[in-house]
Amino acid sequence: MSPRPGYVLEVDRSTPPVLFWNGEGYLLEKLPPERSRIIYPPDPLHPLEDPIAKIRHALDHPMGDSQPLKTLLRSDMRLTIAFDDVSLPLPAMQAPDARQLVIEQLLELAAEAGVEDVILLAALSLHRRMTEMELRHALGNRVYNAFEPHGLLLQHDAEDPDGLILLGTTDHGEEVEINRRAATSDLLVYVNINLVPMDGGHKSVATGLASYRSVRHHHNAHTMTHSRSFMDMDHSELHSANWRMGRLIRESGVKVFQIETTLNTNAFPSQFSFLQRREWEWTPRDRAGFFASSKALTLMGDRARRALFHSIKAPMQLTSVQAGEVEAVHESTLTHVYRQQLVHVDGQTDILTMGLPYISPYNVNSIMNPILVACLGLGYLFNMYRGKPLVREGGVVIMRHPTPLAFNTAHHPSYIDFFEEVLADTTDPGQISKYEEAYANDPWYIQLYRTGHAYHGVHPFYMWYWCAHALEHLSSVIVIGGDRRAVKRLGFRPASTLDDALEMAEDSVGSQPTITHIRVPPLMMAEVS
Repeated sequence: MSPRPGYVLEVDRSTPPVLFWNGEGYLLEKLPPERSRIIYPPDPLHPLEDPIAKIRHALDHPMGDSQPLKTLLRSDMRLTIAFDDVSLPLPAMQAPDARQLVIEQLLELAAEAGVEDVILLAALSLHRRMTEMELRHALGNRVYNAFEPHGLLLQHDAEDPDGLILLGTTDHGEEVEINRRAATSDLLVYVNINLVPMDGGHKSVATGLASYRSVRHHHNAHTMTHSRSFMDMDHSELHSANWRMGRLIRESGVKVFQIETTLNTNAFPSQFSFLQRREWEWTPRDRAGFFASSKALTLMGDRARRALFHSIKAPMQLTSVQAGEVEAVHESTLTHVYRQQLVHVDGQTDILTMGLPYISPYNVNSIMNPILVACLGLGYLFNMYRGKPLVREGGVVIMRHPTPLAFNTAHHPSYIDFFEEVLADTTDPGQISKYEEAYANDPWYIQLYRTGHAYHGVHPFYMWYWCAHALEHLSSVIVIGGDRRAVKRLGFRPASTLDDALEMAEDSVGSQPTITHIRVPPLMMAEVS
Protein backbone atom coordinates (compact mmCIF):
# COMPACT_ATOMS: atom_id res chain seq x y z
CA MET A 1 0.00 0.00 0.00
CA SER A 2 1.33 3.45 -0.92
CA PRO A 3 1.79 5.99 1.88
CA ARG A 4 -0.90 8.65 2.16
CA PRO A 5 -0.47 11.77 0.05
CA GLY A 6 -0.45 15.25 1.50
CA TYR A 7 -3.72 16.66 2.74
CA VAL A 8 -5.33 20.09 2.95
CA LEU A 9 -7.72 20.31 5.91
CA GLU A 10 -10.41 22.99 5.94
CA VAL A 11 -10.71 24.12 9.56
CA ASP A 12 -14.14 24.05 11.18
CA ARG A 13 -15.30 24.35 14.77
CA SER A 14 -14.60 20.68 15.47
CA THR A 15 -10.99 20.83 14.25
CA PRO A 16 -8.53 20.26 17.10
CA PRO A 17 -5.72 22.74 17.76
CA VAL A 18 -2.80 22.42 15.37
CA LEU A 19 0.85 22.01 16.33
CA PHE A 20 3.15 24.99 15.88
CA TRP A 21 6.87 24.53 16.29
CA ASN A 22 8.42 27.23 18.47
CA GLY A 23 12.16 26.82 18.13
CA GLU A 24 13.31 24.27 20.71
CA GLY A 25 9.73 23.53 21.66
CA TYR A 26 6.19 23.37 20.32
CA LEU A 27 2.64 24.23 21.31
CA LEU A 28 -0.94 23.88 20.08
CA GLU A 29 -2.88 26.74 18.50
CA LYS A 30 -6.54 27.05 17.53
CA LEU A 31 -7.03 28.55 14.07
CA PRO A 32 -10.12 30.61 13.18
CA PRO A 33 -12.76 28.25 11.74
CA GLU A 34 -14.33 28.56 8.28
CA ARG A 35 -11.50 30.68 6.83
CA SER A 36 -8.42 28.66 7.78
CA ARG A 37 -6.81 25.56 6.33
CA ILE A 38 -3.88 23.36 7.31
CA ILE A 39 -1.51 21.73 4.83
CA TYR A 40 -0.15 18.39 5.98
CA PRO A 41 2.83 16.83 4.19
CA PRO A 42 2.61 13.37 2.66
CA ASP A 43 3.46 10.41 4.86
CA PRO A 44 7.04 9.11 4.57
CA LEU A 45 7.60 6.93 1.51
CA HIS A 46 8.59 3.31 1.97
CA PRO A 47 12.40 2.95 2.02
CA LEU A 48 14.44 0.86 -0.39
CA GLU A 49 14.39 -2.78 0.71
CA ASP A 50 18.07 -3.32 -0.14
CA PRO A 51 19.86 0.05 -0.35
CA ILE A 52 23.30 -1.48 -0.97
CA ALA A 53 22.00 -3.44 -3.96
CA LYS A 54 20.31 -0.29 -5.28
CA ILE A 55 23.54 1.70 -4.91
CA ARG A 56 25.50 -0.99 -6.77
CA HIS A 57 22.88 -1.10 -9.51
CA ALA A 58 23.02 2.70 -9.92
CA LEU A 59 26.83 2.61 -10.21
CA ASP A 60 26.68 -0.21 -12.77
CA HIS A 61 23.77 1.26 -14.77
CA PRO A 62 24.38 5.02 -14.88
CA MET A 63 22.07 7.57 -16.48
CA GLY A 64 22.75 9.79 -19.45
CA ASP A 65 25.85 9.21 -21.53
CA SER A 66 28.00 8.05 -18.60
CA GLN A 67 29.81 4.73 -18.59
CA PRO A 68 29.46 2.37 -15.59
CA LEU A 69 31.72 3.47 -12.77
CA LYS A 70 33.80 0.27 -12.95
CA THR A 71 34.91 1.12 -16.48
CA LEU A 72 35.97 4.64 -15.41
CA LEU A 73 38.35 3.44 -12.71
CA ARG A 74 41.99 2.51 -13.32
CA SER A 75 44.98 1.99 -11.09
CA ASP A 76 47.03 5.05 -12.18
CA MET A 77 44.22 7.64 -11.88
CA ARG A 78 43.57 10.53 -9.50
CA LEU A 79 40.14 10.00 -7.95
CA THR A 80 38.34 12.60 -5.82
CA ILE A 81 35.12 11.74 -4.00
CA ALA A 82 33.30 14.89 -2.88
CA PHE A 83 30.30 14.80 -0.56
CA ASP A 84 27.69 17.14 0.90
CA ASP A 85 28.51 18.78 4.21
CA VAL A 86 26.76 18.89 7.60
CA SER A 87 23.90 21.08 6.33
CA LEU A 88 22.24 17.90 5.00
CA PRO A 89 20.09 16.07 5.94
CA LEU A 90 17.94 17.67 8.64
CA PRO A 91 17.88 16.34 11.29
CA ALA A 92 20.97 14.16 10.94
CA MET A 93 20.18 10.58 9.93
CA GLN A 94 20.47 7.66 12.24
CA ALA A 95 23.62 5.74 11.32
CA PRO A 96 24.50 4.68 8.75
CA ASP A 97 24.27 7.97 6.88
CA ALA A 98 23.45 7.87 3.16
CA ARG A 99 26.93 9.25 2.36
CA GLN A 100 28.57 6.43 4.26
CA LEU A 101 26.54 3.80 2.39
CA VAL A 102 27.48 5.23 -1.00
CA ILE A 103 31.12 6.04 -0.26
CA GLU A 104 31.81 2.58 1.14
CA GLN A 105 30.66 1.10 -2.17
CA LEU A 106 32.75 3.59 -4.13
CA LEU A 107 35.85 2.71 -2.15
CA GLU A 108 35.29 -1.01 -2.66
CA LEU A 109 35.14 -0.50 -6.42
CA ALA A 110 38.21 1.75 -6.33
CA ALA A 111 40.13 -0.88 -4.36
CA GLU A 112 39.12 -3.59 -6.82
CA ALA A 113 40.46 -1.40 -9.66
CA GLY A 114 43.73 -0.78 -7.80
CA VAL A 115 43.19 2.99 -7.47
CA GLU A 116 45.70 4.33 -4.94
CA ASP A 117 45.33 8.12 -5.30
CA VAL A 118 41.95 8.70 -3.63
CA ILE A 119 40.90 11.82 -1.74
CA LEU A 120 37.66 12.42 0.14
CA LEU A 121 36.54 16.03 0.01
CA ALA A 122 33.78 17.72 2.03
CA ALA A 123 32.03 20.22 -0.24
CA LEU A 124 31.74 23.16 2.15
CA SER A 125 31.39 26.04 -0.28
CA LEU A 126 31.38 28.98 2.18
CA HIS A 127 29.99 26.93 5.07
CA ARG A 128 31.86 26.12 8.26
CA ARG A 129 34.29 23.25 8.59
CA MET A 130 32.82 20.01 9.91
CA THR A 131 33.95 18.67 13.26
CA GLU A 132 35.46 15.22 13.76
CA MET A 133 32.18 14.03 15.28
CA GLU A 134 30.20 15.28 12.28
CA LEU A 135 32.61 13.73 9.78
CA ARG A 136 32.58 10.41 11.61
CA HIS A 137 28.79 10.41 11.53
CA ALA A 138 28.60 11.23 7.80
CA LEU A 139 31.29 8.76 6.70
CA GLY A 140 31.36 6.10 9.39
CA ASN A 141 34.30 5.30 11.65
CA ARG A 142 35.91 2.85 9.26
CA VAL A 143 36.16 5.34 6.40
CA TYR A 144 37.17 8.21 8.69
CA ASN A 145 39.93 6.17 10.33
CA ALA A 146 41.26 4.98 6.98
CA PHE A 147 41.52 8.46 5.46
CA GLU A 148 41.77 11.27 8.00
CA PRO A 149 45.00 10.21 9.80
CA HIS A 150 46.78 10.08 6.43
CA GLY A 151 45.67 13.51 5.24
CA LEU A 152 43.32 11.99 2.67
CA LEU A 153 40.11 13.48 4.10
CA LEU A 154 39.98 17.15 3.16
CA GLN A 155 37.49 19.97 3.55
CA HIS A 156 37.08 22.42 0.69
CA ASP A 157 38.73 25.77 1.38
CA ALA A 158 37.16 28.53 -0.72
CA GLU A 159 39.92 30.95 0.34
CA ASP A 160 43.01 28.84 -0.43
CA PRO A 161 44.70 30.53 -3.41
CA ASP A 162 46.78 27.44 -4.13
CA GLY A 163 43.81 25.12 -3.81
CA LEU A 164 41.60 26.81 -6.42
CA ILE A 165 41.66 26.97 -10.21
CA LEU A 166 39.85 29.35 -12.57
CA LEU A 167 38.25 27.31 -15.34
CA GLY A 168 36.79 30.19 -17.34
CA THR A 169 33.89 32.60 -17.58
CA THR A 170 30.35 31.91 -18.75
CA ASP A 171 28.63 33.91 -21.48
CA HIS A 172 26.95 35.85 -18.64
CA GLY A 173 30.32 36.96 -17.25
CA GLU A 174 30.31 34.51 -14.33
CA GLU A 175 33.79 33.39 -13.26
CA VAL A 176 33.97 29.67 -12.56
CA GLU A 177 36.63 28.94 -9.94
CA ILE A 178 36.53 25.61 -8.12
CA ASN A 179 38.62 23.29 -6.01
CA ARG A 180 41.91 22.50 -7.80
CA ARG A 181 42.17 18.89 -6.63
CA ALA A 182 38.63 18.17 -7.83
CA ALA A 183 39.14 19.93 -11.17
CA THR A 184 42.46 18.23 -11.94
CA SER A 185 41.38 14.70 -11.00
CA ASP A 186 40.85 12.10 -13.68
CA LEU A 187 37.41 11.57 -12.17
CA LEU A 188 35.36 13.60 -9.70
CA VAL A 189 32.59 11.62 -8.03
CA TYR A 190 30.06 13.72 -6.17
CA VAL A 191 27.90 12.09 -3.45
CA ASN A 192 24.78 14.14 -2.84
CA ILE A 193 21.75 14.10 -0.55
CA ASN A 194 18.68 15.78 -2.05
CA LEU A 195 16.68 17.10 0.88
CA VAL A 196 14.82 19.67 -1.24
CA PRO A 197 14.56 20.22 -5.02
CA MET A 198 17.13 23.02 -4.84
CA ASP A 199 19.87 20.53 -3.93
CA GLY A 200 21.94 18.57 -6.40
CA GLY A 201 22.42 18.89 -10.13
CA HIS A 202 25.14 21.28 -11.24
CA LYS A 203 24.78 23.14 -7.94
CA SER A 204 26.72 20.34 -6.21
CA VAL A 205 30.06 21.14 -7.84
CA ALA A 206 29.45 24.68 -9.14
CA THR A 207 28.55 25.91 -5.63
CA GLY A 208 29.77 23.23 -3.23
CA LEU A 209 33.36 23.30 -4.51
CA ALA A 210 33.48 26.96 -5.57
CA SER A 211 35.21 30.07 -4.28
CA TYR A 212 33.61 33.34 -3.19
CA ARG A 213 34.73 34.72 -6.57
CA SER A 214 32.30 32.28 -8.22
CA VAL A 215 29.50 32.06 -5.68
CA ARG A 216 28.96 35.83 -5.62
CA HIS A 217 27.62 35.68 -9.17
CA HIS A 218 24.42 33.94 -8.11
CA HIS A 219 24.23 34.46 -4.33
CA ASN A 220 23.14 38.08 -4.62
CA ALA A 221 19.99 40.17 -4.24
CA HIS A 222 19.23 40.36 -7.96
CA THR A 223 19.39 36.60 -8.51
CA MET A 224 17.39 35.81 -5.39
CA THR A 225 14.70 38.41 -6.08
CA HIS A 226 14.23 37.03 -9.59
CA SER A 227 14.08 33.40 -8.48
CA ARG A 228 10.38 32.56 -8.33
CA SER A 229 11.01 29.75 -5.85
CA PHE A 230 14.45 28.23 -5.49
CA MET A 231 12.64 24.89 -5.47
CA ASP A 232 11.23 25.25 -9.00
CA MET A 233 14.25 25.08 -11.29
CA ASP A 234 12.38 26.30 -14.36
CA HIS A 235 11.70 29.62 -12.61
CA SER A 236 14.90 29.97 -10.60
CA GLU A 237 17.72 32.31 -11.58
CA LEU A 238 19.83 30.50 -8.99
CA HIS A 239 19.45 27.27 -10.97
CA SER A 240 20.09 29.02 -14.28
CA ALA A 241 23.42 30.40 -13.07
CA ASN A 242 24.52 27.08 -11.58
CA TRP A 243 23.60 25.24 -14.78
CA ARG A 244 25.64 27.69 -16.88
CA MET A 245 28.60 27.22 -14.56
CA GLY A 246 28.18 23.46 -14.40
CA ARG A 247 28.16 23.17 -18.15
CA LEU A 248 31.32 25.26 -18.36
CA ILE A 249 32.94 22.91 -15.82
CA ARG A 250 32.00 19.98 -18.05
CA GLU A 251 33.23 21.72 -21.20
CA SER A 252 36.55 22.55 -19.53
CA GLY A 253 37.27 18.83 -19.26
CA VAL A 254 36.32 18.09 -15.65
CA LYS A 255 34.73 14.63 -15.67
CA VAL A 256 31.97 14.42 -13.06
CA PHE A 257 30.17 11.23 -12.05
CA GLN A 258 27.16 12.40 -10.05
CA ILE A 259 25.44 10.27 -7.41
CA GLU A 260 22.21 11.65 -5.94
CA THR A 261 20.15 10.13 -3.16
CA THR A 262 16.69 10.93 -1.85
CA LEU A 263 15.32 10.20 1.62
CA ASN A 264 11.89 9.78 3.08
CA THR A 265 10.60 12.28 5.62
CA ASN A 266 10.63 10.04 8.69
CA ALA A 267 12.22 12.83 10.66
CA PHE A 268 11.67 11.86 14.31
CA PRO A 269 12.24 8.73 16.42
CA SER A 270 9.33 6.93 18.04
CA GLN A 271 9.26 8.97 21.26
CA PHE A 272 8.50 12.05 19.12
CA SER A 273 6.26 10.31 16.60
CA PHE A 274 3.32 12.59 17.45
CA LEU A 275 5.18 15.40 15.72
CA GLN A 276 4.47 13.74 12.38
CA ARG A 277 0.88 12.66 13.03
CA ARG A 278 -2.18 14.72 12.16
CA GLU A 279 -3.66 16.04 15.39
CA TRP A 280 -7.09 14.43 15.05
CA GLU A 281 -5.30 11.07 14.75
CA TRP A 282 -3.33 11.43 17.96
CA THR A 283 -3.68 8.48 20.30
CA PRO A 284 -3.81 8.85 24.08
CA ARG A 285 -0.11 7.98 24.04
CA ASP A 286 0.58 10.77 21.51
CA ARG A 287 -1.29 13.32 23.62
CA ALA A 288 0.55 12.20 26.74
CA GLY A 289 3.86 12.40 24.88
CA PHE A 290 3.09 15.92 23.67
CA PHE A 291 2.06 17.30 27.06
CA ALA A 292 4.84 15.55 28.98
CA SER A 293 7.58 16.66 26.58
CA SER A 294 6.19 20.21 26.38
CA LYS A 295 6.21 20.49 30.16
CA ALA A 296 9.72 19.04 30.42
CA LEU A 297 11.04 21.44 27.80
CA THR A 298 9.69 24.48 29.66
CA LEU A 299 11.64 23.38 32.73
CA MET A 300 14.94 23.03 30.86
CA GLY A 301 17.42 25.79 30.17
CA ASP A 302 18.15 27.02 26.65
CA ARG A 303 21.43 25.11 26.39
CA ALA A 304 19.90 21.85 27.60
CA ARG A 305 16.95 22.13 25.21
CA ARG A 306 19.29 22.87 22.32
CA ALA A 307 21.53 19.92 23.16
CA LEU A 308 18.52 17.62 23.40
CA PHE A 309 17.07 18.54 20.03
CA HIS A 310 20.39 18.53 18.19
CA SER A 311 21.07 15.06 19.56
CA ILE A 312 18.01 13.70 17.74
CA LYS A 313 18.88 11.39 14.87
CA ALA A 314 16.15 10.88 12.30
CA PRO A 315 15.12 7.36 11.26
CA MET A 316 14.80 8.54 7.65
CA GLN A 317 15.97 6.10 4.97
CA LEU A 318 16.89 6.01 1.30
CA THR A 319 14.07 6.08 -1.23
CA SER A 320 16.19 6.30 -4.40
CA VAL A 321 19.74 6.38 -5.76
CA GLN A 322 20.70 7.73 -9.17
CA ALA A 323 24.16 7.91 -10.73
CA GLY A 324 25.82 9.06 -13.94
CA GLU A 325 25.67 12.25 -16.00
CA VAL A 326 24.69 15.25 -13.89
CA GLU A 327 21.60 16.53 -15.69
CA ALA A 328 20.07 13.12 -16.39
CA VAL A 329 20.62 12.11 -12.78
CA HIS A 330 19.05 15.28 -11.40
CA GLU A 331 15.96 15.02 -13.60
CA SER A 332 15.30 11.56 -12.19
CA THR A 333 16.05 12.71 -8.64
CA LEU A 334 13.44 15.47 -8.80
CA THR A 335 10.69 12.96 -9.60
CA HIS A 336 11.49 11.16 -6.34
CA VAL A 337 11.68 14.40 -4.33
CA TYR A 338 8.33 15.59 -5.62
CA ARG A 339 6.78 12.16 -5.07
CA GLN A 340 7.67 12.51 -1.38
CA GLN A 341 6.96 16.19 -0.81
CA LEU A 342 4.39 17.55 -3.28
CA VAL A 343 0.94 18.62 -2.05
CA HIS A 344 -1.66 20.08 -4.41
CA VAL A 345 -3.23 23.25 -3.01
CA ASP A 346 -6.18 25.16 -4.42
CA GLY A 347 -5.45 28.86 -4.57
CA GLN A 348 -3.41 31.35 -2.59
CA THR A 349 -4.05 32.72 0.88
CA ASP A 350 -4.02 36.15 2.55
CA ILE A 351 -1.99 35.01 5.54
CA LEU A 352 0.53 32.17 5.72
CA THR A 353 1.39 30.90 9.20
CA MET A 354 4.30 28.67 10.12
CA GLY A 355 5.94 27.40 13.26
CA LEU A 356 9.71 27.39 12.86
CA PRO A 357 11.65 24.48 14.40
CA TYR A 358 15.03 24.46 16.09
CA ILE A 359 17.09 23.59 13.04
CA SER A 360 18.04 24.94 9.62
CA PRO A 361 20.86 24.03 7.24
CA TYR A 362 23.12 26.61 8.90
CA ASN A 363 22.73 26.07 12.64
CA VAL A 364 23.38 22.34 12.99
CA ASN A 365 24.71 21.86 16.55
CA SER A 366 24.36 25.59 17.01
CA ILE A 367 22.01 28.50 17.79
CA MET A 368 19.24 29.65 15.49
CA ASN A 369 20.15 33.32 15.53
CA PRO A 370 17.73 36.03 14.27
CA ILE A 371 19.17 36.13 10.74
CA LEU A 372 18.79 32.36 10.41
CA VAL A 373 15.22 32.61 11.70
CA ALA A 374 14.46 35.01 8.86
CA CYS A 375 16.19 32.78 6.33
CA LEU A 376 14.40 29.62 7.43
CA GLY A 377 10.97 31.25 7.29
CA LEU A 378 11.28 33.53 4.27
CA GLY A 379 14.14 31.92 2.37
CA TYR A 380 13.17 28.28 2.73
CA LEU A 381 9.60 27.65 3.90
CA PHE A 382 8.11 30.56 1.92
CA ASN A 383 9.82 29.16 -1.18
CA MET A 384 8.62 25.59 -0.73
CA TYR A 385 6.26 25.90 -3.67
CA ARG A 386 6.03 25.15 -7.37
CA GLY A 387 4.10 27.49 -9.64
CA LYS A 388 3.19 30.38 -7.37
CA PRO A 389 3.58 31.15 -3.66
CA LEU A 390 1.06 29.91 -1.11
CA VAL A 391 0.49 33.48 0.05
CA ARG A 392 -0.76 36.11 -2.38
CA GLU A 393 1.21 39.19 -3.37
CA GLY A 394 0.78 41.76 -0.65
CA GLY A 395 -0.08 39.06 1.85
CA VAL A 396 1.39 38.46 5.30
CA VAL A 397 3.61 35.75 6.76
CA ILE A 398 3.25 35.01 10.47
CA MET A 399 6.12 33.01 11.98
CA ARG A 400 6.36 31.63 15.49
CA HIS A 401 9.87 31.40 16.95
CA PRO A 402 11.58 32.73 20.11
CA THR A 403 14.11 34.51 17.84
CA PRO A 404 16.71 34.80 20.61
CA LEU A 405 19.13 37.68 20.45
CA ALA A 406 21.96 35.18 20.65
CA PHE A 407 24.75 34.06 18.33
CA ASN A 408 27.25 31.21 18.28
CA THR A 409 30.51 33.16 18.32
CA ALA A 410 32.50 30.25 16.87
CA HIS A 411 30.12 29.45 14.00
CA HIS A 412 28.64 32.85 13.18
CA PRO A 413 31.08 35.64 14.09
CA SER A 414 30.30 37.85 11.09
CA TYR A 415 26.57 37.48 11.77
CA ILE A 416 27.00 39.48 14.96
CA ASP A 417 28.51 42.44 13.15
CA PHE A 418 26.01 42.08 10.30
CA PHE A 419 23.13 42.30 12.79
CA GLU A 420 24.58 45.28 14.66
CA GLU A 421 26.04 47.22 11.73
CA VAL A 422 24.35 46.31 8.45
CA LEU A 423 20.76 45.71 9.54
CA ALA A 424 20.93 48.81 11.74
CA ASP A 425 21.45 50.75 8.53
CA THR A 426 19.12 48.95 6.11
CA THR A 427 17.14 45.74 5.69
CA ASP A 428 16.80 46.21 1.94
CA PRO A 429 18.57 43.24 0.25
CA GLY A 430 19.54 45.46 -2.65
CA GLN A 431 21.15 48.03 -0.36
CA ILE A 432 23.09 45.80 2.01
CA SER A 433 25.41 44.79 -0.84
CA LYS A 434 27.41 47.99 -0.26
CA TYR A 435 28.82 46.26 2.85
CA GLU A 436 29.41 42.86 1.24
CA GLU A 437 32.94 43.28 -0.08
CA ALA A 438 34.28 44.46 3.28
CA TYR A 439 32.86 41.39 5.04
CA ALA A 440 33.89 38.99 2.28
CA ASN A 441 37.50 40.18 2.31
CA ASP A 442 37.95 40.78 6.02
CA PRO A 443 41.20 38.96 7.02
CA TRP A 444 39.89 37.98 10.46
CA TYR A 445 36.70 36.42 9.10
CA ILE A 446 38.75 34.59 6.45
CA GLN A 447 41.10 33.26 9.12
CA LEU A 448 38.21 32.01 11.25
CA TYR A 449 36.64 30.34 8.20
CA ARG A 450 39.88 28.65 7.15
CA THR A 451 41.18 27.47 10.51
CA GLY A 452 38.16 27.33 12.81
CA HIS A 453 34.51 26.38 12.44
CA ALA A 454 33.13 29.71 11.24
CA TYR A 455 30.93 30.40 8.26
CA HIS A 456 32.56 32.67 5.72
CA GLY A 457 32.35 36.37 6.51
CA VAL A 458 29.92 36.96 3.64
CA HIS A 459 27.50 34.25 4.71
CA PRO A 460 24.97 36.42 6.63
CA PHE A 461 24.53 38.50 3.46
CA TYR A 462 23.53 35.37 1.59
CA MET A 463 21.03 34.45 4.26
CA TRP A 464 19.45 37.87 3.89
CA TYR A 465 19.53 37.73 0.08
CA TRP A 466 17.70 34.41 0.43
CA CYS A 467 14.77 36.38 1.87
CA ALA A 468 14.68 38.86 -1.02
CA HIS A 469 11.84 37.33 -3.04
CA ALA A 470 9.60 37.00 0.01
CA LEU A 471 10.38 40.52 1.23
CA GLU A 472 9.43 41.94 -2.16
CA HIS A 473 6.26 39.81 -2.36
CA LEU A 474 4.85 40.39 1.13
CA SER A 475 3.38 43.46 2.76
CA SER A 476 4.37 42.43 6.28
CA VAL A 477 6.16 39.78 8.33
CA ILE A 478 5.05 39.16 11.92
CA VAL A 479 6.96 37.08 14.46
CA ILE A 480 5.16 35.62 17.48
CA GLY A 481 7.08 35.26 20.73
CA GLY A 482 10.39 36.62 19.46
CA ASP A 483 12.81 38.89 21.25
CA ARG A 484 11.33 42.29 20.40
CA ARG A 485 14.64 44.02 19.71
CA ALA A 486 15.75 41.20 17.43
CA VAL A 487 12.46 41.11 15.55
CA LYS A 488 12.39 44.87 15.02
CA ARG A 489 16.01 44.93 13.85
CA LEU A 490 15.02 42.42 11.15
CA GLY A 491 12.35 44.86 10.01
CA PHE A 492 9.53 42.58 11.17
CA ARG A 493 6.66 43.18 13.58
CA PRO A 494 6.64 41.43 17.00
CA ALA A 495 3.49 39.89 18.44
CA SER A 496 2.78 38.15 21.72
CA THR A 497 0.08 35.70 20.61
CA LEU A 498 -1.40 34.27 17.44
CA ASP A 499 -4.59 36.27 17.99
CA ASP A 500 -2.54 39.47 18.25
CA ALA A 501 -0.62 38.59 15.08
CA LEU A 502 -3.80 37.88 13.12
CA GLU A 503 -5.31 41.18 14.24
CA MET A 504 -2.13 43.02 13.21
CA ALA A 505 -2.14 41.30 9.82
CA GLU A 506 -5.61 42.65 9.08
CA ASP A 507 -4.03 46.11 8.78
CA SER A 508 -2.45 44.83 5.56
CA VAL A 509 -4.91 42.29 4.16
CA GLY A 510 -8.28 43.46 5.47
CA SER A 511 -10.79 41.88 7.80
CA GLN A 512 -11.75 38.20 7.75
CA PRO A 513 -8.65 37.12 5.78
CA THR A 514 -8.01 33.59 4.61
CA ILE A 515 -5.33 31.76 6.60
CA THR A 516 -3.13 28.84 5.60
CA HIS A 517 -0.90 27.01 8.05
CA ILE A 518 1.92 24.79 6.79
CA ARG A 519 2.50 21.93 9.22
CA VAL A 520 6.25 21.37 8.98
CA PRO A 521 8.53 19.59 9.55
CA PRO A 522 8.60 17.18 7.85
CA LEU A 523 9.08 19.09 4.63
CA MET A 524 6.47 19.57 1.96
CA MET A 525 6.21 21.34 -1.40
CA ALA A 526 3.02 23.13 -2.41
CA GLU A 527 1.79 22.92 -5.99
CA VAL A 528 -0.50 25.97 -5.98
CA SER A 529 -3.21 26.17 -8.63
